[in-house]
Amino acid sequence: MSKAQYRIYVIELSKRVFTENAKFRAANPQFNGVLECLYVGMTSKTHKERFLQHKTGYRNKKGHKLSSNIVEKYGSYLRPSLYNHIDPLSTRAEALKMEELLALELRRKRYAVWFN
Repeated sequence: MSKAQYRIYVIELSKRVFTENAKFRAANPQFNGVLECLYVGMTSKTHKERFLQHKTGYRNKKGHKLSSNIVEKYGSYLRPSLYNHIDPLSTRAEALKMEELLALELRRKRYAVWFN
């Protein structure tokens, strides 16, 4: 049995998220409207599988919602050019840290970014 590998992914969001979602706007005071709004996440699934889970409001067998409301409502498509340089990670903890590092790096570049 192979161990799970975790992958980082980036989803472009509609810019409407910035005008319609106060929490998103408050988290991104650096955003000047020029670049895109993004969601950064991590998964043990394929990038495409995880994107589809977000867009369909996926719930697990116990009924817990595993999708982001922001991506479900505003998600447009995956942005592989922003994450393809990151190799799969072997632990969930490493992936969570990398998710945060990438999100903060993209914010420094003046993207508007949401991550958990």
